[in-house]
Amino acid sequence: MDIATILGLLIGAGLILFGIGGSITAFIDIPSFLIVAGGTVGAALISFPLKDVMGLMGVIQQALFVRVKPPNDLVKQLVSFSQKARRDGMLSLESASKEIDDEYLKKGIGLAVDGTQAELVKEILETEMDYLSDRHKLGASILEAMGGYAPAFGMVGTLIGLILMLQSMDDPSSIGPAMAVALITTFYGALFANLIFVPLSNKLKKRSQEERLRKEMIVAGIMSIQSGDNPRLVEQKLNTFLPPKERKSSFE
Repeated sequence: MDIATILGLLIGAGLILFGIGGSITAFIDIPSFLIVAGGTVGAALISFPLKDVMGLMGVIQQALFVRVKPPNDLVKQLVSFSQKARRDGMLSLESASKEIDDEYLKKGIGLAVDGTQAELVKEILETEMDYLSDRHKLGASILEAMGGYAPAFGMVGTLIGLILMLQSMDDPSSIGPAMAVALITTFYGALFANLIFVPLSNKLKKRSQEERLRKEMIVAGIMSIQSGDNPRLVEQKLNTFLPPKERKSSFE
């Protein structure tokens, strides 16, 4: 579970509720909520295919619960594979690959063990990496678009409320409550956009960058192992993907 995402949502929602205080019932209006939520979902369905919008919950789950493993652990794992392959041959990695929990890494090692040419292994892995990045970008773009639709439909709801209010100007006592209801939709739109949709979109973009970096390291590591590089050289190649402060050596 990504603690930062959960913590951010709790802090944001908590402070807003604290600011509202004991007047929370004044901020609950079902028609206003339906205008914003329904309008946002409707606009998303117009903009994107149904299957992509329906898969949005899986995308949100990716942001909340999936955590990319530290790249240093991957460097150590690939270096150990390099040592084993250099000592016992590529076929020795077949048994080691059964213990790998990363399907992408397992697939790459499997292709290398099967004797697939290095260029073909690289092409297969990079194609899969590109398609995965495209799926992540699509999910982030849907959330980003919804972050733009929500405030717009908040304004639509406000305009609806103001029109209805102006039609009942003969009753001054109803103007205040009607104005309050009209503004609630703007509140909902701004809240959904800035606390949920846009932040989750940014988190998914970051997740996608981290996942792509990991896969690029896997491709580079497998290519180096296949070419028979010294394990120290394998480690040096993989460490170039990391910031200097995070680079560690397994041979010290």
